Amino acid sequence: MSFVSLGILRLTRWRSLQPKCAGICFQQRKATAGSTAAGAPSLKDFQELPGFGFGGFVYWSLLRGYILHSHELQVIYKKLYGPIWKSAIGRETSVCIASPEIMEKMMRQEGKYPMRYDMAEWKEHRTLRGLACGPLTEEGERWYHLRQVLNKRMLKPAEAVLYADVINEVVSDLMVHLNNEREKSPSGVVVKDVANQLYRFALEGISSILFETRLGCLRKQIPAKTQDFINSIGRMFKNFVFVNALPKWTREVLPFWNRYLESWDTIFAFGQKLIDKRMEEITAQLKDGENPKGEYLTYLLSNEKLSIEEVSGSVAELLIAGVDTTSNTLAWTLYHLAKDNEIQNALFQEVMGVVPKGQIPTTEDVARMPLLKAVIKETLRLYPVVPINSRVAVNDVIIEGYHFPKGTLFSFCYFALSRDETNFLDPNKFVPRRWLREQRTLAHHPFSSLPFGYGVRGCVGRRIAELEMHLALARIVQKYEIRPDPQGGKVQPLARVTLVADRPINLQFLDRWMDDSSHAFR
Repeated sequence: MSFVSLGILRLTRWRSLQPKCAGICFQQRKATAGSTAAGAPSLKDFQELPGFGFGGFVYWSLLRGYILHSHELQVIYKKLYGPIWKSAIGRETSVCIASPEIMEKMMRQEGKYPMRYDMAEWKEHRTLRGLACGPLTEEGERWYHLRQVLNKRMLKPAEAVLYADVINEVVSDLMVHLNNEREKSPSGVVVKDVANQLYRFALEGISSILFETRLGCLRKQIPAKTQDFINSIGRMFKNFVFVNALPKWTREVLPFWNRYLESWDTIFAFGQKLIDKRMEEITAQLKDGENPKGEYLTYLLSNEKLSIEEVSGSVAELLIAGVDTTSNTLAWTLYHLAKDNEIQNALFQEVMGVVPKGQIPTTEDVARMPLLKAVIKETLRLYPVVPINSRVAVNDVIIEGYHFPKGTLFSFCYFALSRDETNFLDPNKFVPRRWLREQRTLAHHPFSSLPFGYGVRGCVGRRIAELEMHLALARIVQKYEIRPDPQGGKVQPLARVTLVADRPINLQFLDRWMDDSSHAFR
């Protein structure tokens, strides 16, 4: 999947948020900030924060070449301005936070219905087509009701276990797929573009849960309709970038808007066919006096708390959000394990000490693999899937002696948070053991690494993503020794909405074998 720079998106995002925030002018803010109780210390207006304007954005992003490395700019800005600063572009100002202590104060004042940045173009598609919004586009009380329903059967660890068998089936197909891919290389061991292979795995896995059916993403020959569905996701994101950045009048003369709508149409139509099919099966089961058998989609369709339209909108958005977390994180994990033989060997020994040779790891097995979970956690620290997240204050907020009125846009700098040396020794190094309780040398603030967000706005698919990554990584390490591609170079992250590699990650997958006489794995 191809994305544009997060820096460009940040520049245009303020404009899309304008209807929410523009009603609070500078004079109103100053008046509100000065109206404190008698004897109470005067609160400062947040416009007094240190920071930069459009000129600073142009200097760092364009002239200094950080347009594709906006995640690194978070670290630079923190050194220049401190843990909280303003970023003023155009008529709107964003308040950037890169301190776990300050972020905790902000998040604990969010209220019952926290508001993310406005997904205006996503909502516009739903409105034009008469479709329901999902958890990423709905807001307020309706969003809260939606999340309350979607959270069940997914968010709790005990509920995620329900999908372990399905995920293990998909992992088994991934193992076959990786073997087929490496056999294509001249050496017979190199898998090219690992992130792309894992994207296919992640899409197959989340689809198997959300739609309760296999799409065939890991087959040698992907079904034509499935391939069109995969392509439509990529086209939607590509065209969304231009739609988001360009003024509305260009929609009549440039092709991006129509392509964007058509891509969403394909995504919804594909999902609706699968939902309709499952609904027919449920209806037939009920007519026969049977209880509907199934998992997540069956639960959504049979509990009568959501309409068919709401199920369709929710499943489409959950699907879009549920792929990159798994695929990108696993790709970065394998990249670092390939460069760190000591950690890889320790992880292999842990897996083999819990799971006998030839057996498939279970969720119970994963619970006994602390290093496995630490490896994934460390990867998410180094590469938070979304390096920056946003909130629009739904109430007045007071932090660090500043008054932030309702409608203020906050940007949470996840990348700078997780690379902070005050919370993590050697913050730029891959050190999974920092998460092991017995080897922890520095206490981590609970808000110093938030790859899945926090509170009621936290990622609804967190437990599913973790289960996918844990089960897949255990199987890969169990079967293969991962080594760097001799022809490959150093890979760096780029901020293209998510943190992706700046070049394809190619890795060697070498078969492990065991000498039965010595019982030694090599």
